[in-house]
Amino acid sequence: MTQEYIEIRGARENNLKNVDVRLPKRKINIFTGVSGSGKSSIVFDTIATEAQRQLYENFSMFIRNLLPRYPQPNVDVIDKLSMAIVVDQKRLGGGSHSTMGTITDISPVLRLLFSRIGKPFAGYSNVFSFNDPQGMCPECNGLGQKLGFDGTKFYDPDKSLREGALQVPGFASWEKDMYANTGYFDVDKKLSDYTEEEMDLLLYSPPRKFKLRMGEGTMNATYMGIIEKFNRSYIKRDLKTLSERTQKMVAPYMQYGPCPLCKGARLNQQTLSCKINGQNIASLSAMEVGELIPFLREIDDPIAQPMIETLTERLQHLVDMGLEYLNLNRPTDTLSGGESQRVKMVKHLGSSLIDVLYIFDEPSVGLHPRDVYRLNSLLTKLRDKGNTVIVVEHDPDVIRIADHIVDVGPMAGSKGGNIMYEGSLAGLLKSDTLTGKYMNHAFALKEQYRKATGHLPVTHAKINNLRDVSVNIPTGIMTVVTGVAGSGKSSLIHHAFLTRYPEAVLVDQSPVGTSSRSNPATYTGIMDLLRKAFANANNVNASLFSFNSKGACENCQGSGVIYTDLAFLEGVKTPCEICQGKRYKDEVLTYKLDGKNISEVLEMTIKEASEFFTAKDISKKLQTLMEVGLEYLTLGQPLSTLSGGECQRIKLASELHKKGSIYVMDEPTTGLHMSDTGRLISLMDRLVDGGNTVIVIEHNLDVIKSADWIIDMGPEGGHKGGQVIFEGTPKDLVAVKDSHTGHYLKQALS
Repeated sequence: MTQEYIEIRGARENNLKNVDVRLPKRKINIFTGVSGSGKSSIVFDTIATEAQRQLYENFSMFIRNLLPRYPQPNVDVIDKLSMAIVVDQKRLGGGSHSTMGTITDISPVLRLLFSRIGKPFAGYSNVFSFNDPQGMCPECNGLGQKLGFDGTKFYDPDKSLREGALQVPGFASWEKDMYANTGYFDVDKKLSDYTEEEMDLLLYSPPRKFKLRMGEGTMNATYMGIIEKFNRSYIKRDLKTLSERTQKMVAPYMQYGPCPLCKGARLNQQTLSCKINGQNIASLSAMEVGELIPFLREIDDPIAQPMIETLTERLQHLVDMGLEYLNLNRPTDTLSGGESQRVKMVKHLGSSLIDVLYIFDEPSVGLHPRDVYRLNSLLTKLRDKGNTVIVVEHDPDVIRIADHIVDVGPMAGSKGGNIMYEGSLAGLLKSDTLTGKYMNHAFALKEQYRKATGHLPVTHAKINNLRDVSVNIPTGIMTVVTGVAGSGKSSLIHHAFLTRYPEAVLVDQSPVGTSSRSNPATYTGIMDLLRKAFANANNVNASLFSFNSKGACENCQGSGVIYTDLAFLEGVKTPCEICQGKRYKDEVLTYKLDGKNISEVLEMTIKEASEFFTAKDISKKLQTLMEVGLEYLTLGQPLSTLSGGECQRIKLASELHKKGSIYVMDEPTTGLHMSDTGRLISLMDRLVDGGNTVIVIEHNLDVIKSADWIIDMGPEGGHKGGQVIFEGTPKDLVAVKDSHTGHYLKQALS
């Protein structure tokens, strides 16, 4: 069969310089190149956009109105496209009602299984859904959590009732005395010595009548547990109806905790009573995927077999993607970017469609080197079924499985947008491109390690899967926290460490402002300095130089474009005819600073601006943007157009001005080309040499070998992880037999 190609001619989206590309169909095509070189402009803004636009054009106008709209990309010809499935890194949202079981369509099959063979029969499958009124717990409406009071804050366990153990805010002294005078408690017994029943009576008892001792006689009274009383006084009434003073008084004692009725299972009691082999649906949903499969395989009811096959196949896909440590209850909005992407892949693995175009955006993000081979086998499987696979990727181990490589560059922004190389891996390794050189670079450990100046202890951490972890994180050096996905790295640093040391500066992968009105200049505070500089030079008001304020062009309100809604057709954005897309009033553009107006300054790249401005405060901020490798961005580029890696680096640049002595970075190499990883490492080195402590969660072997100290978590993910399996230098890690990180570090050295 002759080889077919997807043909792209004259692509000009964003920074692309009129490029032509030929991609072999039913092969793995990998796009490489530095951040901002134009890879995404070809793959997502040109190929994926056109494939989706053409697919949607087959639907009726009514249906197209309900679908997202895709503009026609700026390209002369795109030929031989197939239907495209785009698996990107956008995190899965969905709030508390969306879980891993619902997003992968595993939970609906599990619900069907319980409705058919669960005993005693509880109803049809919707009864097993916490999103359905017939199934949800009536107390918490299927959330599994309820706003309540933290009872431990209401009493001193080391005192008795007579000694004034109750410290309840808003209780008058006679109310506190009433608990001692009920006759229910030994008033001289310390609360720490109370039995479970006595504490339950003190805190949670529902209303009950009793004789209250008053002097010589008694009177009829109603007794209620402290928390029950608080719930009735505050929670069951709308908090908004309380006075501000009362709200302030009770706020410190309130917290979300497990629902008292369903204990976090989210379902009503009748549904929870229905079981298969002694387990209800809530306990199966709480099991790790790797344990759920053997449980399901033991079910021998013939009616259940088709459902068991479907469930085990889908669950096995999660295991194949290295997600065996997750459970079906896991809310989707708590998954990392890499986990989100791999969960999305699972949905497509069971598909029997062929000749589909699968497009992946850096699927290796968040994967330990140990799990990259699993990803590679998945990409290979998709190709072998007869599909075309396109991947944007920086990881050398993924690049090595390509049938066809397209290297974009040579640099980023206006200096990118050209095709530097097209062909096989062998050809890339011999080529003179940046990617080719770095694929060949020698890997060696450093000889000298810095010595710690002190320690930041984390003791007895038990959050998520951490097993009573105590660890000393050294100060004054660079520590890298490693381990396979789900081993407990994030739990240790994001939860245990940052809770203990909130003063640390966190630079993570959450998106920066995505409005078209925010840009590198506004985000880093350079814009404020520019406005002041322009105002002082021209003796006018600084707000004139803001396109969100007095200086905005009145025709387009400072957006630079006019958006025309064409009902069921693609809306059209045209540059504003009054300001020509410059966003400002004409009057504002007459004011100059060293010969340039504000619009011309915003069109400068960060590198050009650093050569133009001499003022110290502006230069300092521009310098940090260059240090994190963003010199190719323009000052006025909307943040909504930045990639995930660029977002993290712009955050890092703005945080570098803080007098933070502890920096925590979460996989900062995300979206970085191999050549930029070296710059990032030297930036971390400069931070450490400046007297700071740097803590990095990372899988990248180049970063790991540059560490002074390693904390390796594991040995596996989920309940098989959560332990510190190694603390020491990279040199010593190589010799540790049980460490996956050590094994791959050793392999890279050879």
